[in-house]
Amino acid sequence: MEIGAQSLRTYVVQPQETAKAFESGDLEVLATPRLVGMFESVAKDMLGATLTPENTSVGVHVDLKHLKATAVGQTVEIMVTVTAIEGRRYTFALRAVDASNDVIGEGTHTRVVVNRQRFLEGLKK
Repeated sequence: MEIGAQSLRTYVVQPQETAKAFESGDLEVLATPRLVGMFESVAKDMLGATLTPENTSVGVHVDLKHLKATAVGQTVEIMVTVTAIEGRRYTFALRAVDASNDVIGEGTHTRVVVNRQRFLEGLKK
């Protein structure tokens, strides 16, 4: 993977993905925690495609502006772009647009590549 690599995925907002369902608000619009999850999923899969089976990546930072509400049934296009690689640390630019091509969210996300077994063993300490 190199700086500038991109991945794109489209979602349709489901009733179980609303602020009301996530208890992060009381409206039937895309929940901010779910938007974060969409971004993380795309970045994880993009990076994961380059890793050996004994490795995975973990999210360590998200900085997100949720700029516009998105109703149930509307589409959300998620774009992640690699902006920095420092050893095992990968930083991504995040951008989400709705069907009208309005930006609904943007920010950055950082993931670190870890050995699965060592990571899980660290939980036992």
